[in-house]
Amino acid sequence: MANSSKRTSPDAVETTVGPRTAFSGSLRSETSIRIDGVFEGGVLETPANLLITEHARVAGDVVAKTVSIRGAYQGTLRADRVELLGSARVAGALYVNSLYMDETVQLLAEVNLRGVARSDGQRPPDVARPIPVISQRRQGLPANGSAPAAGTGAQPAAGPSRPATDAPPRR
Repeated sequence: MANSSKRTSPDAVETTVGPRTAFSGSLRSETSIRIDGVFEGGVLETPANLLITEHARVAGDVVAKTVSIRGAYQGTLRADRVELLGSARVAGALYVNSLYMDETVQLLAEVNLRGVARSDGQRPPDVARPIPVISQRRQGLPANGSAPAAGTGAQPAAGPSRPATDAPPRR
């Protein structure tokens, strides 16, 4: 007789939407989810992993620990880690702590990297003031960025500056 109190590992894939299956609605699982077919609308939610395979299409919201995408995804995704692999096509918004992306991925999404949570449990302070920009003129350089000749103590000439060009000098 099997022990019914034994729980399945969250990394075990027990829920699969097959390659010839289309699913619409909300799907929640305590174990990892694999999508080979089509998932539209609703929410995919698991405390484990979500695998979106090469020929899969997912349009909806996702909440998972780790999400690996090789197929097409559109929606809002919240996860600890996201892996965009192979020829994945992703659109929407990603809220993640860690992101890995292959060179061949097509990404048209807002990416929000939250980073690792602080050990004291508090959020980092919000940056409310702009970063100061030091202009070239305040540094004593002319607007075109060229420096006066070394050792001459010469000040930059007043008047309009010429834009820098990539053309070779005239002879």
